[in-house]
Amino acid sequence: MSNPRTAEIQRDTKETQIYGHLTIEGTGKYDISTGIRFLDHMLELFTKHGGFDLTLKATGDLDVDQHHTVEDAGIVMGQLFAKALGNRVGINRAGYFVLPMDETLCVVAVDLGGRPALVYKDLVRVRLVGDLQSELVPDFFDGFVVHAGANFHAKIMYGRSNHHKLEAIFKCWARAMRYACSTDERLKDQLPSTKGLL
Repeated sequence: MSNPRTAEIQRDTKETQIYGHLTIEGTGKYDISTGIRFLDHMLELFTKHGGFDLTLKATGDLDVDQHHTVEDAGIVMGQLFAKALGNRVGINRAGYFVLPMDETLCVVAVDLGGRPALVYKDLVRVRLVGDLQSELVPDFFDGFVVHAGANFHAKIMYGRSNHHKLEAIFKCWARAMRYACSTDERLKDQLPSTKGLL
């Protein structure tokens, strides 16, 4: 694709203020700051493994809780991909990846078909991974799927390290999105649906 697909979002609420800029045809460059260092780390490796370029700057009411910042970051990620993908003509639409992360094995599948659905099983049983409240990761992905119009299925098959479990999910998500967002030269003028509408 000759013109890189990009999007820019500024989302301000009484709880969070988030700026995002995404280039799908990127080189893995990132500038990410959410106030939650482990979330930054996950989004940095998502960007690197997806081959995207991402700027995400979030200021939120972390003195209350991490919930608003984490969920709203997911919303902005969904909005960025929805905007950058445009009418989705010519994209592969679906993608999956299976990834070993040391002792952990993860499977993620995505479908950018316009219908939000989330199935998420990370096997994390601790309250914090780094400085991130682990129970909020599904809220992040829920925000993403609703605003991206995506199916997202993530499952940790097995593993020991909670860090590795979450890292494997974000890396798998990146690789699955990289393929799903990619275009197919043979189908470049076609919408990837028999319905004629996504």
